[in-house]
Amino acid sequence: MDREKFYTNRKNIMLLAILCCALWGSAYPSIKVGYSLFNIPSDDIATKLIFAGYRFLIAGIFVLIVQVVGKKKIFELSKKQALQVTILGLGQTTLQYIFFYIGLSYTTGVRGSIINGTSTFFSIIIAHFLYKNDKLNFNKILGCIIGFLGVIIVNFNGQSLLDSSFSFQGEGFIMIAAFLLSSSAIYGKGITQRIDPSIATGYQLTIGGSVLTILGFVLGGQLVGFTLTSSILLIYMALLSSVAFVIWAQLLKYNKVGIITIFNFSIPIFGTLLSAIILGENIFDIKILIALILVCIGIFLVYRVKDNK
Repeated sequence: MDREKFYTNRKNIMLLAILCCALWGSAYPSIKVGYSLFNIPSDDIATKLIFAGYRFLIAGIFVLIVQVVGKKKIFELSKKQALQVTILGLGQTTLQYIFFYIGLSYTTGVRGSIINGTSTFFSIIIAHFLYKNDKLNFNKILGCIIGFLGVIIVNFNGQSLLDSSFSFQGEGFIMIAAFLLSSSAIYGKGITQRIDPSIATGYQLTIGGSVLTILGFVLGGQLVGFTLTSSILLIYMALLSSVAFVIWAQLLKYNKVGIITIFNFSIPIFGTLLSAIILGENIFDIKILIALILVCIGIFLVYRVKDNK
């Protein structure tokens, strides 16, 4: 089976997309644990940027090394292609994760993972305006509305519909990160039509991670607390990024945006469950349970249209 057939097979799409989302879902508790292991205070933004930068720099280098071992030519990008992967790295890695890492410091892993599900809405809406064969329809709109209701509900304090625990620096930053992820992924889809997705991913992670690291040091950050445990965690986070981004880029290259990005709805599920298991956060709050149910319904409604077609 050639590469295109492999990445357009329905069962493979589902398995690979869910694998990526499970890996990304595990990032929520991993980042929280990392803050603790590296002794990073909640207000130390500079060190958080270094922490994120190391993760993606290692991930990018790992991906590029694998491409070299596979005898792929990674140094033959044109000036235009080099500029494109640089823009992708600055948007999808640097800018997105500045907001993501800061936002996750001011909310829980459970809430952050659910709110990040808004990336699916953004992807579907953006794709509607960019691709003639990926338009909005009734089920897509209904699925997005229902899923988004879950994001709204999880921010209620439970006393009044107008009483929200939403904070711009926390949940707001997570939502901005979700928008940046969606728009960058669609931009990356265009790039991977002309550049091998794995090479593009390796460069964007390396460039984005390098900028995060440099920015963190310039702002006065310093990452300390390296132990065997913290180092293993950092390596795991780098590997989950490299594996997930490479697979996701391949899926986007060979499929419509809506078919793939709808699986982003499962990230909150994995993030919530893993945050509960690893961090001991409460998932039996009625708001969280309702939010997860609504998100799952949203997945079913939007993906059901594709299944019928």
